[in-house]
Amino acid sequence: QVQLQESGGGSVQAGGSLRLSCAASGYFSSTYCMAWFRQAPGKEREGVARIDSNGSTSYADSVKGRFTISQDNAKNTLYLQMDSLKPEDTAMYSCAFLRGGWGYGEHCRGGDLTYWGQGTQVTVSS
Repeated sequence: QVQLQESGGGSVQAGGSLRLSCAASGYFSSTYCMAWFRQAPGKEREGVARIDSNGSTSYADSVKGRFTISQDNAKNTLYLQMDSLKPEDTAMYSCAFLRGGWGYGEHCRGGDLTYWGQGTQVTVSS
């Protein structure tokens, strides 16, 4: 069982920055893939960035060069540094842990179970 808790969301003006955190607790498999997703009202959920247990990262085209995903294994925490924010980045951001998964292109693949956090709201005003 893995529990995920996001934090760091808020309201910011366009061009600003935020850093999201996803604190994980519980039992972790040695092989995994973690990702940040977002969902705006009326839109489908989309993957933003992912990192796997080998440290491989990938990003959606819409955030490349602006967002950075990282992890602190000592703190069991996943981060998403978001710079040069745009109004279209406004969404509920959630982290996910895919047990036994790995990174493949922009996505996580494989694994047998996915855990989700509750989400944290990011609002970017123009």
